[in-house]
Amino acid sequence: MDDLLWQPPANARETTQLGRFWQQAEALSGERFADYEALHQWSLIAPDAFWGLVMDFCEVRTHGKRTPLLSDADAMREQRWYPGLTLNYAQNLLRRDDDAIAITALTEDGQRSTLTFRALREAAGNVAARLQEAGIQPGDRVAGWLPNRSEAVIAALGCAWVGAIWSSCSPDFGVSGVTDRFGQIAPRILLVTDGYFYNGKWQDLTDKVAAVRKALAPGQVIQIPGADAARTAPLPDTLSWADWLSGAPAAPDFVPLPFDHPLYVLYSSGTTGKPKCIVHGAGGTLLQHAKEHTLHADLNADDRLFFFTTCGWMMWNWLIAGLQTGAGIVLYDGNPAWPDAHRLFALCEQEGITHFGTSAKFIQAVEKAGVKPGSDHDLSSLKVLMSTGSPLLHESFDFIYRDIKADVLLSSISGGTDIISCFALGNPLLPVYRGELQCIGLGMDVAVFNDQGQPVEGEKGELVCRRPFPCMPVAFWDDADGSRYRKAYFDRFENIWAHGDYAEIRRHRGHRGLVIHGRSDAVLNPGGVRIGTAEIYRQVETLDAIRESIVIGQDWQGDVRVVLFVVLQPGHTLDETLQATIRKAIREGASPRHVPAVILAVPEIPRTVSGKIVELAVREVVHGRPVTNQSALANPDALAHFRNHPMLSDQGA
Repeated sequence: MDDLLWQPPANARETTQLGRFWQQAEALSGERFADYEALHQWSLIAPDAFWGLVMDFCEVRTHGKRTPLLSDADAMREQRWYPGLTLNYAQNLLRRDDDAIAITALTEDGQRSTLTFRALREAAGNVAARLQEAGIQPGDRVAGWLPNRSEAVIAALGCAWVGAIWSSCSPDFGVSGVTDRFGQIAPRILLVTDGYFYNGKWQDLTDKVAAVRKALAPGQVIQIPGADAARTAPLPDTLSWADWLSGAPAAPDFVPLPFDHPLYVLYSSGTTGKPKCIVHGAGGTLLQHAKEHTLHADLNADDRLFFFTTCGWMMWNWLIAGLQTGAGIVLYDGNPAWPDAHRLFALCEQEGITHFGTSAKFIQAVEKAGVKPGSDHDLSSLKVLMSTGSPLLHESFDFIYRDIKADVLLSSISGGTDIISCFALGNPLLPVYRGELQCIGLGMDVAVFNDQGQPVEGEKGELVCRRPFPCMPVAFWDDADGSRYRKAYFDRFENIWAHGDYAEIRRHRGHRGLVIHGRSDAVLNPGGVRIGTAEIYRQVETLDAIRESIVIGQDWQGDVRVVLFVVLQPGHTLDETLQATIRKAIREGASPRHVPAVILAVPEIPRTVSGKIVELAVREVVHGRPVTNQSALANPDALAHFRNHPMLSDQGA
């Protein structure tokens, strides 16, 4: 099969925002950039000019001096961006003030509401006024344990308006998961909901809210209703959202704040200990997201942006930043496959979504369900389909272009909570190749290092970034000497950000694509031959009998052996024939050295609350070691399926 799946239209340089930016970059630099690689190199060697042009082109509102670009520090992690600038994040996202629809919010049970840009600005201003009235100062924390609804966006923008730090978790987090996170940052105000719909059922949170409230002891608790008024009951000692905002004083002025003033606290998955509290600055988040939305996604004021996410995943923060472009955003709360796998594509048709984002696993599940969205739904509005969360299978690329839309720009993107954005992105001016992320983001000095710390192309290695970038975390919470920050990203290579992805750069004419082979700490290494877990999943999960899988390396007789766990589709059994089929697929498609020594069927695979499979937790359980923070898992009971299995012990071998 031809690996080239899509090419930009011939006039893309004239019709896309990246094309217009390219022309302005040439005029500013006095150079001619022959291809994207040349433009990318200019963004690295002339960062002052590049990021300044991003600000101007994306109309980022700031005050003060743009020089110097970086503070005077030797260590990459200690450098601060634009020490002479101030800005307000909310002001930038709320710059549009008219009756166009800013937010469309839908829930699994059929609720739909809309909010205009003017109404959004007014509501966020009311929150800002109430926060100031409550004595909230810049740097104080406000937390939301909330569904993905308009109120969460309003609250986050109200916090940014006055310089408060916003942090959120989705309602499917358990009590320990919430308190492990919010307990570290001690929020002064907590926003909660009484329940939510999922899988067609009402999930009541009344008792859990009481437990969280007792553990956190915030000064004020605000209740946002989880359903219609007939179902919602007031929680004890809480103030309703409507009453809190009713009669609020006049909105205060937007508070100008330093470029790196804390905006959000996000959290690592926390499956091997308490989650790390990652503090992201307002300026870096704003500038990076403006670049990604405007240039790489070609999002403009006429578009509608949707990403399936919850308030507990960084893609929620990324999604709401789309407001800065003037585009409307679409929120969905609930199971994306309820009542069936058509749900999100029906939503795309109904709402005229132009930019549709979801996880790689969801796309795979849609294909497994036999759904053909392009045949069953009018997807004429859809221009860009984005995928992230895990590597997108090569076969999923084929499915998208065959059964969703032949002329869509497929943007497989990759970054993470650590940078609240992406290292690799889509690009409306470049071709799409099967299995590849289109390009390295502008302004990001991304490379792949081998074990000797040398940059390589066409070889697998560690994904790194060699120069400072604006969306680096400003700090970890409660890490005064920066030791935990340094250990997380800078222990592997001196003064080089090591991201923890096992990746490969592929050179094309005029640009470089990227392939992510899995997380570095989950790489399989039997006999010293390394392979990423994504390479195994690609072979296994295309088989009709397999719904999903998880693979680990088990220490075994002085070496490592590969152990594969599979969840079967209904009607299938893991007999000798299926095991032989699996082993043949891995042997021929991946590597003979990585054929599993053991294949076992399990009823489910443990996941984080954001939906990512947890290879490290399974590896710990198989080796008889404790998983210290099971509250980070959406289904911690699933770990029992991997514990003390006779086939994984010396006696059972």
